[in-house]
Amino acid sequence: MAAAVARAVRIRAIALLTLAPLFWSVNWIVGRGLADHVPPLAMTFYRWLFAIVILAPFTLPQVIRERALIVRHWRTLAALGVVGVGIHNALAYLGLRYTTATNGVILNSFIPILIVAMSRLALGERLSRMQLAGVLVSLAGVLTILSKGSPAAIVGLRFNGGDLLIVLSMAMWAAYTIGLRFRPPGMRMLSFLFVIACFGDLSVLPFYAAESALGEPMAWTPEVALAIAAVALLSSVLAYVFWNRGVEALGAGVAGLFVHLMPVFGVALAWLTLGEHLAPYHVAGIALIVAGLYATSRVAQGYAAGARP
Repeated sequence: MAAAVARAVRIRAIALLTLAPLFWSVNWIVGRGLADHVPPLAMTFYRWLFAIVILAPFTLPQVIRERALIVRHWRTLAALGVVGVGIHNALAYLGLRYTTATNGVILNSFIPILIVAMSRLALGERLSRMQLAGVLVSLAGVLTILSKGSPAAIVGLRFNGGDLLIVLSMAMWAAYTIGLRFRPPGMRMLSFLFVIACFGDLSVLPFYAAESALGEPMAWTPEVALAIAAVALLSSVLAYVFWNRGVEALGAGVAGLFVHLMPVFGVALAWLTLGEHLAPYHVAGIALIVAGLYATSRVAQGYAAGARP
């Protein structure tokens, strides 16, 4: 019975961790599409303001009931909000001004490596040999897509300032993912997301105000409002809830590997929305990524059995 329950928990976590990168891939495409029309800090601020508005009717009663818990752990909640909501998103949108959405999606695949390295340094954690093999196989798939199937092309890769900003953004996300283990015990997921969203958006507000004062005001159109609302619902609310649940069940190191699905979804979305065609190297890269995910997620069953509810 216990084994069946553990298996069900693992399958559910894998499904949630698969949907989160899909929704985040949508964010990168929309973010790049709006990069020339919406300033990066405005995009960050309004994305999360919309998310707060969406969450409020469902979470305010919970937040009121958990106010003592929130006050007791406000420093942890503030840190997670500033890093995982404010800094991470602001750097990503700023980077998308100077690089492509494809580069942004692909660079997300460095997150598992960052999580493994930061977990080892900060927490002394280690992955099993099978998990490390899964990371390497998935990373090989990402490099296959990045190099268009030519190993020699990797040598000639050059990253611009936008790419470096995105890499820094990914480091913030890795830190947030590791920090989720310090989420206040007993705090409901939606109220947790609502509180860190408020902290994160408040941290962005003064910088957004400065951005507007320096000559980059927000230009609202119905299309812009609809796009930001869609990103708020999919990428801010649903993806964060799914990601946090998946991290609880499988751990940060395993969950981080699912970020490798973002290039898969990015290629597919580009094919569907932009008319781009799948090349053989895309298929090969996707196969390697999925193989790495399978290898790593198989060894997570024991962790799932002891996960905190």
